[in-house]
Amino acid sequence: MRLRLRVANAALVAGAFLSDPAALEGQTPAGSRDVVLATTTSFRDTGLLDSLLPLFERETGYHVQPVAVGSGQALKMGERADADVLLVHSPAAEVEFMRAGFGSRRQVVAWNYFTMVGPAGDPAHVSEASSSAEALRRVASSGFGFVSRGDSSGTHLRELALWAAAGGRPVWPGYVETGQGMAMTLLVADERQAYTLTDRATLAAFRRRLGLVPLRSPEPSLLNVYHVIEVAPAGRARVNPLGARAFADWITSPAIQDRIARFGPAGEALFVAARGREPSP
Repeated sequence: MRLRLRVANAALVAGAFLSDPAALEGQTPAGSRDVVLATTTSFRDTGLLDSLLPLFERETGYHVQPVAVGSGQALKMGERADADVLLVHSPAAEVEFMRAGFGSRRQVVAWNYFTMVGPAGDPAHVSEASSSAEALRRVASSGFGFVSRGDSSGTHLRELALWAAAGGRPVWPGYVETGQGMAMTLLVADERQAYTLTDRATLAAFRRRLGLVPLRSPEPSLLNVYHVIEVAPAGRARVNPLGARAFADWITSPAIQDRIARFGPAGEALFVAARGREPSP
């Protein structure tokens, strides 16, 4: 079921980010200095883009209008030419996007891992499971709560893939969907003392506000890879290919990859800079 949110601090979207993609429709003709960036919420919630975008704007003269949405919605924005460049982490959907001709270039930017989090006592014993798919089966069979993003984001699609590997998701009262980003979903799971799937970067950024703890170590099925995709103009006047190319070249450049590698709380990097190489599972 879709959960009606009741968390007090629901206003998590930074002022520099827009949450309504339709508000930007038609605002970036080719050749302009404005670039619409559709970005996964984890880059927003961790503060990474807050640290990078002002530098990009100073160095290039472009003005970035970021829209933080799930990867599925970001790809849809690209299909509609409502964004110029995408930062997403849904590899299978990205490959289909490129095959359909909606993207002109796709490059790896960074990676980390997903994990499952839950109450410190781990009542469903997911930490003892042989795989994350088996961990999900344990949550469902035990009847404990699980909070899903339910928003076609990269995280949600990975959850669905894990359910498929587990033999399908059963229906039980404890399963709810927020339809929200990762930060909000973590807060809802914390409020309900339930389990959820999260990227480790957002978890690290919010850990002081959460009682939930990570319960799964890195494994191949939890690899989480981020790519930058330039939206193909394909005769669509709204797309700004020069601005998209400038941003993609910049975020994959050695200097900015170094910044990404250093970003995070003291002594804890939130992302592994890809430096042009796809990670091996």
